[in-house]
Amino acid sequence: MNEEKLNISLRKFLKQVGVTSQREIEKAVRDAAEQGSLPSGGLAVSVRLECPALGLSHEIDGLLETD
Repeated sequence: MNEEKLNISLRKFLKQVGVTSQREIEKAVRDAAEQGSLPSGGLAVSVRLECPALGLSHEIDGLLETD
């Protein structure tokens, strides 16, 4: 296994996930705010990471503060 190659490709993947996720969440929040349907008190969020070839399934939960 080439650990350097794995590390580089993993970082590229995580950067893509982070940038894309932030963009999509910000768009959804703006749309909800414009429509007057943005809930107060924060937004529950979750992400599921899966890699079937490794039998990996991991969920991360969080809260986005909007107030």
